Amino acid sequence: MTTMKHLLAVAICGATLLATAAQAQTPDKPRELRVYNWADYMLPEVPKDFAEKTGIKLTWDVFDTNEALEAKLLTGNSGYDLVVPTNTFLDTQIKAGVFQPLDKSKLPNWQHLDPGLLELMTANDPGNQYAVPYMYGTVLIGFNPDKVKAALGADAPVDSWDLIFKEENISKLKQCGVAMLDSPGDILPIALHYLGLDPNSTKPEDYEKASALMLKIRPYVAYFHSAKYMTDIANGDICVAIGYSGSFYQFANRAKEAGNGVVVDWRLPKEGAPLWYDSFAIPKSAKNVSEAHEFLNNLLEPTVVAPISDFLGYPNPNKDAMPLVGPEIRDNPGLTPTAEAQKSLYVLQPLPQKIERVRTRVWNTIKSGT
Repeated sequence: MTTMKHLLAVAICGATLLATAAQAQTPDKPRELRVYNWADYMLPEVPKDFAEKTGIKLTWDVFDTNEALEAKLLTGNSGYDLVVPTNTFLDTQIKAGVFQPLDKSKLPNWQHLDPGLLELMTANDPGNQYAVPYMYGTVLIGFNPDKVKAALGADAPVDSWDLIFKEENISKLKQCGVAMLDSPGDILPIALHYLGLDPNSTKPEDYEKASALMLKIRPYVAYFHSAKYMTDIANGDICVAIGYSGSFYQFANRAKEAGNGVVVDWRLPKEGAPLWYDSFAIPKSAKNVSEAHEFLNNLLEPTVVAPISDFLGYPNPNKDAMPLVGPEIRDNPGLTPTAEAQKSLYVLQPLPQKIERVRTRVWNTIKSGT
């Protein structure tokens, strides 16, 4: 998964948050907690209130790529008590032994998590042993309703990957512009799944089939980029994009604020789509494990996590928090999949290096169009 989604939040939490203890501490051992989270990925009041309530000295540092986090974790001594990896990186890091299991006896608020989403997340964290899921989203279709209607008519299949992968559709959309993420780890699993193949396939021949499908529609794709599509669709420069659910929500609001007359909508295709999620996990080298669990349990409180979703524009997997989230997120099936739609979602997994090389080669061929 790319990290672009994390640049969509609208305010900055800050590089470091220090709270003075609100209650008496043992002089030789004050309570502490060190957190390493994505930039712009927390409602600032949450860590501030937690520190004031508990008297824990809280250090809050930020990163902007999964690779930066992984580099710290793989040293064996990250210096942090809580970190926030994306699901495919979480998978690899669990296998590398960099995390310690959660003590769920210290997480009574675990009961608030959605069992259906937890089951999906076992693809990266078997048994939900190591990670507390935080926010999630999907990769789906964003579009300009007026321009798509002009190109394909009122019955355009905006709720289906047919809009993209059927040549008779995408060829007519070329005139108004089609863009895709520059991300083989997102786009090729979608193509595989559309063909009825495993989106996490480890068969080289499956990637050749996906390549054939993509090369057929390649002449009608304006560009591959993981950021440009957001401003372009909000400005009306393109009419269709494959991108992150939260990005379309954010830039639909940007278009409204600009008053440029552009409408941005999005749909979760009926055939299914990839689900990504970010989680809090405790490194094996953590020094303040009790405090980490205390923070996690607080985060699982529905009244705490609901405002974070409102702030970030992403749903959370807390079934008792989502009714408290604003309707523009809670009741939008393109942002918060229904229980029925969840059945069609799939979670991506890291590939063996040999297959990753195949996927990279195929992607370069697709991008070049040869």
